[in-house]
Amino acid sequence: MTGTRPAAHGGTAAGARARGVAATVRGGWFGFAGSAVNALFGFLLVAVVTRGLGAHGAGAVFAGVAAFTIVSNACKLGADTALVRFVSRDLELTGGAGVPALLRTAVPPALAASTACAAMLFLSPAPATWLLPGLPAGQALTVVRLFALLLPVATVSLVLLGATRGYGSVVPFVGVEQIGKPVLRVVLALPLVLLAPSVLALSAAWLAPALLGAAAAWVSLRRSRAAHRGGPGRPGEERPVSPGEFWSFAGPRALSSVFDIAAVWIGVVLLSALGTGTEAGIYTAVGRLVTAGTLLQLAVRLAVAAQISRLLTVGLEREAEHLHRLSTRWIVLFSWPLFMLLAAFPAAVLSLFGPGFGQGAAALVVLSAACVVNVGVGNAQTVVLMAGRSTWNLATAGAGFAAQLGAGIWLVPRYGVTGAALAWGLAIVVDNTASALLVRRLGFRTADRGYLHAAAVAVAAVAPPAFAARLLWGDTLWGAVLGGAFAVCGFCAALWRYRVPLGVGEFLRALRKGSEGKSRRASRAS
Repeated sequence: MTGTRPAAHGGTAAGARARGVAATVRGGWFGFAGSAVNALFGFLLVAVVTRGLGAHGAGAVFAGVAAFTIVSNACKLGADTALVRFVSRDLELTGGAGVPALLRTAVPPALAASTACAAMLFLSPAPATWLLPGLPAGQALTVVRLFALLLPVATVSLVLLGATRGYGSVVPFVGVEQIGKPVLRVVLALPLVLLAPSVLALSAAWLAPALLGAAAAWVSLRRSRAAHRGGPGRPGEERPVSPGEFWSFAGPRALSSVFDIAAVWIGVVLLSALGTGTEAGIYTAVGRLVTAGTLLQLAVRLAVAAQISRLLTVGLEREAEHLHRLSTRWIVLFSWPLFMLLAAFPAAVLSLFGPGFGQGAAALVVLSAACVVNVGVGNAQTVVLMAGRSTWNLATAGAGFAAQLGAGIWLVPRYGVTGAALAWGLAIVVDNTASALLVRRLGFRTADRGYLHAAAVAVAAVAPPAFAARLLWGDTLWGAVLGGAFAVCGFCAALWRYRVPLGVGEFLRALRKGSEGKSRRASRAS
């Protein structure tokens, strides 16, 4: 599977473009719903833990979560992203005949790496002492050992879900990672907070859903393979991906994925080690809000990756470019308004977490500004990866993380939560700017007239009423509610007025086409 099919033309290319847009819209819609559930229950979990343990105890819990998330993503060794790319290619070229070999190549190394890391964390007290200095040594070691026990399960689950995404469906990933686990964590945490709140108990509540998640990932993958068995590929015409080819792509992605996830969590770790547990808890709340602003971008990324890989496999570069450009337009249109509202009312929004969290207002403004750049380039990193340039992605992610770590070590002891936010914001700008330049080098044009319309509508319809409300009523919940209401009215009016250049019609047609396709499949099944 080293080559691609000759480029399709005419009606075939138009059909491939329409299918790619339809699949992205359907997957993005479901992914957005899942991301919303994830954000809501993530918010609830932070609120439950912080109110049950206080900012200091919550900081200890989320420092453990941060370390676990970083290590589990590192132990995937990039195999999940490689499976997204190579499974989608294999479906086009061989009808899925090479998928079993891909799984045999991907899963054992990830299992071995995660087991080795778990053993090290379980046996050595040093990581616990460094990561959780605010806890007694014995308690810190027990908490870290608990995280270590579930590390292999969580890692393999993520790899298997990467394979299901390669089949073109985001449903298993969203169902497990964005709906199932977040909901179960809150369900388990609530009675513990009421009856026996402790750092160990709430850490266990966060970890326990990983067991059910792994089982669900395995079942979902088996169903995906059964549904695509005997697909329309051309078995035997392409040689299977060798382990060397697989890992030459996955290896750089393994490192870049560590940088990606570390960028989100390293601030918590630095604040826990160089600042206070209270600051780590506040920063976690700020991070939750910023992550909520990228819900649509994440949802589209989950849906678009396999589609871009599929289009590039069959030589339809212009169709892949169109899909990237259109999806970026929608991301900007619906994501920028939220970041402007967060920047206008940071203290009011943070007050929802409880007293004292308003100290993170400046940090929220900094990260909101940085995330305007993040969503402004769309899923540039995904385009780079699905084009097979994992070393390019490693370079940009590494540069961003180096900037964040260096700045964070200097800024966190001096400016606390705001310093951690400045460091993360710097990483976001460096990584995304470099990725946008690399996408242009691949021949993809992100900005067009539709993009400019989307940016103009997002800014002009939301910023004036939001900041006018801030001037009139201050950074208060009442001001945020009124400013948000006026902004929504202005945005909806502008969306209708400029629906043609914004591509609203294409979005609705794709969504309608997906619903009709589901109805036809249901009719045939019955």
